[in-house]
Amino acid sequence: MQISEAQLKQVNRQVGRLISAGNFYGKRLKEAGIDQVATAEDFLALPFSAKEDLREAYPLGLMTCTEEEVVRIHSSSGTTGMPVIIPYTAKDVDDWGEMFKRCYEFAGVTKKDRIHITPGYGLWTAGIGFQNGCEKLGAMAIPMGPGNTQKQLQMMMDLKSTVLCATSSYALLLAEEIEKQGIRDKICLKKGVIGSERWGEKMRKRIADELGIELYDIYGLTEIYGPGIGINCRYETGMHYWDDYIYLEIIDPATGEVLPDGEWGEIVITTLVKEGAPLIRFRTHDMSRIIPGECPCGSRFPRLDVISGRSDDMMKIKGVNVFPKQIEEILGRFGELSSEYQIRISHLDGRDSMRIYVEASGSSDFKELQKKIAAEVKARIGFTPIVYVVELGFLPRSEKKTKRVIDERFQ
Repeated sequence: MQISEAQLKQVNRQVGRLISAGNFYGKRLKEAGIDQVATAEDFLALPFSAKEDLREAYPLGLMTCTEEEVVRIHSSSGTTGMPVIIPYTAKDVDDWGEMFKRCYEFAGVTKKDRIHITPGYGLWTAGIGFQNGCEKLGAMAIPMGPGNTQKQLQMMMDLKSTVLCATSSYALLLAEEIEKQGIRDKICLKKGVIGSERWGEKMRKRIADELGIELYDIYGLTEIYGPGIGINCRYETGMHYWDDYIYLEIIDPATGEVLPDGEWGEIVITTLVKEGAPLIRFRTHDMSRIIPGECPCGSRFPRLDVISGRSDDMMKIKGVNVFPKQIEEILGRFGELSSEYQIRISHLDGRDSMRIYVEASGSSDFKELQKKIAAEVKARIGFTPIVYVVELGFLPRSEKKTKRVIDERFQ
């Protein structure tokens, strides 16, 4: 999807602001002799930006407005290095709220709904983003935050929550607890707005079936406002994203070449109107594709496919490159298995080994199933893992994101 004339004008305004601010990207543009972008070809000549650039700008080096204009900061978790600090102006907060309101509307959420918000509050963009959009919509926000599952369920019953906002991991935990306590008939949920982590079809089906709700995939990342920059509609043909606020490209993660619509690659985002910390051609590492054609819902907003993984989550086992999604797809072929799995990678006696723990959905011959799974991984990926089929509920549940891959080689 080629950048439009209107979007080019917005990019030019951002280029001017970045150069004036003299932050890392402004300096990069100045060194390259770029002060405006006249054509789509000019846009493709702009350099990429990456998370490492943002970390190096810590704490407020990304700011392209005056300090007096900053009304809020948000931050990435910083679990893999220096945290990224993103400043927001009042307009940024308002724009984000409008995008999030649009997400709720696309999910069929109305002012009459009671929105149960479980993602975390604080520096993280999740909880406050869900609440901001809820208040813009005019619905009732129930700002629970994560944890204290018993209180969550009590409030859900007493306040008759109709919409659940959560990570897929916590939605599953709540679904299992509702089933265990036999309170499904006291729960009034109709929809789930789920984000923050990639989740497979099996997990989606379990949550939808056990809670009896419609599920909507919401997309976003801290560097680009937060959750709310895209969501799927009721036709479930991909996530519509808001191209009046962001311009999105798909690139080959190895070469940086822009790929045509329909091809899978890495998502790259440019913020068109952001004031506090605009980003040009930011490499997200999220893997997806732009879906060509029109959606049956008739919306003009373009569509992004499900997030299939990250370009940087590749594991190298016995000389073979493996992505968690490949393992998940293999496990998904076995009807006897549930949605929950964990991969552990170790280095013992001079060799790498992969152990796959996966929960069974019912009673079956675990040993026979283990052999079949190991053989399927060997046939499809090229090495034989150690497989443990375990009982439902054996693996840990999370109130935030579930850690699916644990690499013990570097611990």
